[in-house]
Amino acid sequence: MLRVPLKRIAQFAVAGVAFTLLFTGCASVPPSPPVSENSAVLALVDNAHDESGAGRNSDAVATLERALRIEPRNPRLWQELARVRLTGGAYAQAETLAVRSSSWAGSDNRLRAENWRLIAEARRLRGDTAGARAATERAEKLER
Repeated sequence: MLRVPLKRIAQFAVAGVAFTLLFTGCASVPPSPPVSENSAVLALVDNAHDESGAGRNSDAVATLERALRIEPRNPRLWQELARVRLTGGAYAQAETLAVRSSSWAGSDNRLRAENWRLIAEARRLRGDTAGARAATERAEKLER
């Protein structure tokens, strides 16, 4: 009788599921477009991600605000700033920034849905469960 460690069986199972999802199309989510085509803006966004990841949210906010001075109508930058504000605990600001992102998003329903999910999280963290539920429903409608 061949004895295979349980850990090894689990690794094969996970790999098999991942392979199946990848080749059946279930795992294929179209990639998000880049935040910008401007290399200076991309560098600022990368810096902001690093700063936010290191817990320096105020630095990340300042960096994203610099990027927004370059591209003030870029909805993805507004969304990035909303995310940083959310992680920094500025829930009302995060919601306002996500709304602004949606105002520049045009017909990009995917981005608008992401903004509504961000709004839902901000509302949930503020204790507004009804508002969070309403925002989640709006996100779901946009995804249909």
